[in-house]
Amino acid sequence: MLDWIAITEWLQFAVRWLHVVTAIAWIGSSFYFIALDLGLHRDRNLTTGADGEEWQVHGGGFYHIQKYLVAPANMPDGLVWFKWESYSTWLSGFALLAVVYYMGAEFYLVDPAVMDLTPWQAIAISVASLAFGWIVYNTLCKLFVNANQTGLMIALFVVLVGMSYFYTSVFSGRAALLHLGAFTATIMSANVFFIIIPNQKIVVDDLINGRKPDPQYGKIAKQRSTHNNYLTLPVIFMMLSNHYPLAFATEYNWIIAALVFLMGVTIRHFFNSMHARKGMPWWTWAATAALFIAVMALSLAPMWQAEEPEEARGAELRFAQAEGFEDAYDIVMGRCSMCHAAEPGWDGLRHAPKGIRLETESQIARHAREIYLQAGISHAMPPANLSFIEPEERAKIVAWYRNAIKS
Repeated sequence: MLDWIAITEWLQFAVRWLHVVTAIAWIGSSFYFIALDLGLHRDRNLTTGADGEEWQVHGGGFYHIQKYLVAPANMPDGLVWFKWESYSTWLSGFALLAVVYYMGAEFYLVDPAVMDLTPWQAIAISVASLAFGWIVYNTLCKLFVNANQTGLMIALFVVLVGMSYFYTSVFSGRAALLHLGAFTATIMSANVFFIIIPNQKIVVDDLINGRKPDPQYGKIAKQRSTHNNYLTLPVIFMMLSNHYPLAFATEYNWIIAALVFLMGVTIRHFFNSMHARKGMPWWTWAATAALFIAVMALSLAPMWQAEEPEEARGAELRFAQAEGFEDAYDIVMGRCSMCHAAEPGWDGLRHAPKGIRLETESQIARHAREIYLQAGISHAMPPANLSFIEPEERAKIVAWYRNAIKS
C-alpha cells in the first residue's frame, strides 16, 4: 500500500531541491553578467568593433571576453543562450508553491483571522496576483522606457509596498511574504521570457537576414536585466522568510518586506559601483545595517516591554516552576499537542512538525523558547490559527515565559 503522505513529503523535498539548484544557476549567471558588463574596458580601440573587453582568469585558464553594443557584423556559430536557468527556476518555484501552499492551503495559505477564504478562493487570488504583477510592471516599464530610470524604480517600489500590504491583508503571514517573493520572481522571469530573449532573437534574425539591428532592443533588454539584478536579493529573503516567524508572523511584516527591498538596492549598489570601477561606496553598508536593525526592531517590538537575559535558555525546571506555567500548559495541550505528538491527531500529519512533541510538562518546558516565539509574540503557530488560539492565551504564554526568565 502506497504511503501518499510520505510520497508527498518527498515530492516537496525534490521540488524544493530542484528550485534551489536552478535558482543558484540563474542568480549566478545573472550576477556574473552584470558584473562583467559593468567591468568592461571601454576605453580601448578594439579592431573588432566591439564596445568593450575584459580579461579574466578562472580554473587555471585565461578568458578574453568582448561585448558588442548591438551585435557583431556576422552571426556567430554556436551562440549560447542564457534562458533556461530563469525558466526552470520559475517553473520549479511555481510547482513548489502548488505542492506546499495550494495543496496545503488550509495550513499555510489561509488564515481566517486575516481573511476568511476558502482554499480555492485563496488559490485564485494567488494566481491572479502573479499575473497582475507582470501587467502592472510591464506597463510602467513601457511608460518610463525613455524617462529617468530612478523614477521607474521609485514607482516599482511603491507597487511592491502596496503588494506587501495587500498580501498581509489576505493571506497568512507566512504565505504573504512568500507570495511577495513569488510576485517579484514572476516579474523577473517574465522579463527574460517576454522581453530579453525575444529582443535578442529579433537582433539575431536581423543579422541572419543582413539587416542592421535596432539598438533600442538591446537598451530595453538591459533595462529589464538591471531591474532583475536589484530585485534578486529581496526575493531570496522572502523565500527564506517562511522559516523565520519573527519575519513573517509579526504585526509589521509588510513594513519589514518594504525595508528588505531597500536593502536589496543598497547592497547591489555597492557591488555594481565596485564592478564598474566607480569606487566603493561604503556608506551603503551603513545604510544596509541601519535598515536591518530597523527590521529587527519591528520584529521584536512585542518584546520591548521586557529584556531577555542571556540565561533565557536555562534549565527546563525554571520554566516548569515559573508563575503561569499551569495556564501555559493547558493552552499548549489544548491548542498545540494534537499536532505536536508522537501520533498527531490532525489528518494529513504523519509526524510532529520539526519533530517537536508537546505532550508532557517536561517537553513543554524544554521548548519554552520556541513556544514563546512561535505562539506568543508572533502568530506563526498554530498555522492559520487552525486550533483557534485566543489573543488572551497568547498573552498568558508571553507572561509565563517572561516570569521564568526574570526568576
